[in-house]
Amino acid sequence: MPFSSDEDRNFPVSKFESMLKTNDVYFFDADDFENIIHHYLDTGKVALAKKAIQIGLGQHTSSTNLKLLQIEVLIFENRFDVAEKMLDELAALETSNEEIYIQRANIYSKRDKHEMAIRFLREALAYTSDNADIYSLIGMEYLFLDKYAEARDCFIKCLDEDPEDYSALYNVIYCFDFLEDHDGAISYLNSYLEYNPYSEVGWHQAGKQYFQKKMLKEALAAFDFAIISDDTFVGAYLEKGKVLEKMGRYGEAIENYELTLRLDDPTSFAYLRMGKCYEKLGNDNEAKKYYYKTVHEDPLLDKGWIAITDFYLKQLNYQKAKYYINKALHIDSENITYWKRSAEINRELHLYEEADISYQKTIELGNYELDTWTSWCDILIKIGEYENAVHVLLQALEFYPKEALLEYRISGLYFLLTDPLKGQQHLKRALAENFDQHAVIKELFPVVFRSKTVKSIITDFKKASI
Repeated sequence: MPFSSDEDRNFPVSKFESMLKTNDVYFFDADDFENIIHHYLDTGKVALAKKAIQIGLGQHTSSTNLKLLQIEVLIFENRFDVAEKMLDELAALETSNEEIYIQRANIYSKRDKHEMAIRFLREALAYTSDNADIYSLIGMEYLFLDKYAEARDCFIKCLDEDPEDYSALYNVIYCFDFLEDHDGAISYLNSYLEYNPYSEVGWHQAGKQYFQKKMLKEALAAFDFAIISDDTFVGAYLEKGKVLEKMGRYGEAIENYELTLRLDDPTSFAYLRMGKCYEKLGNDNEAKKYYYKTVHEDPLLDKGWIAITDFYLKQLNYQKAKYYINKALHIDSENITYWKRSAEINRELHLYEEADISYQKTIELGNYELDTWTSWCDILIKIGEYENAVHVLLQALEFYPKEALLEYRISGLYFLLTDPLKGQQHLKRALAENFDQHAVIKELFPVVFRSKTVKSIITDFKKASI
């Protein structure tokens, strides 16, 4: 079978696979084997990579690069002892091969011995012609150690070697963000942009930092420069839209979001933001249209369903709000926010049993906010489930042990359950925690509030605190 490199850009791979199918034996030079092996490793075909290594070393028994690729596979398979033995053999022959140090570092990294990995990577710097790659690996090891300042400095060295290494730039900003050093990030980006004034990614990252610091004019200017550098940069238009929203310039924000729809596939984020802008402008029909597009584009985006639900809640259209939150729950029945909205809507519709179920589900899924507990309790009070309400509040006290709003409710419930001793105990605790909130008793338990015992306790406490 004739082969021509003009017929197939992946000619060595095609030739190798043909050899495997026909059981013929073809000769490849060592570089071809390296390319074949890299191809299989990059595409996740480890078994074929191992086959190519085996045949390659059969034809080129002394090839260091092929042995290093074999070591790489061994490390991938966690066969560290075999890999280390091979590295020792190679190191005895080639003391200045940087890849030997890199692979030793790889082994230590996979064993979670990141300091040792860094030591070997720093040794590799003495022999490499590509400092940027080594500094990037060192930076990643520092990230494993949660040493963000050291990692940042390594990624900055990568950028010193290659200013267009945007992966390194993102890592630098990630470190600044983790360190909550937005001023440092801005300072670095300004110096970076001084030498790389047409870096759209640099301007984009600067804009995000300014936005974090609520420096909206500066953020807007940075995103404009990102767009000047690359007028197809969708991310810059999206971020510019967010800034314009914050500035109350909703019409201009919409224009930027619309541009992203023309430049690339539609995104649920753009649709959602456009809906929010139209709602702010009082254009309810357009707002609804884009909220519907949001959930159609991405039915799993909870912010889209919440936006539609809240839209109808603001209009006091509880039936519509209930319809959409139920659709959302049908898609994701484990979403805490959905259940909490469901509880609020059912409460407004006086569907207290359904509200009870929704609040219970909200708590079961891990929402322990104070207002969730108190709202659930108030629903149970409305349906006369006093003992259940006490049980709920005692659970809540485990999370908020000194919360007066809980103590007042427990007190009122115990009085209703004809357990005045416990009622008095919890009332006194509540008064001690926050006397000013005692109106809760009057609001939720008017009969209890009018009792002589309760009025006397409140009056005595007030006199004692003067």
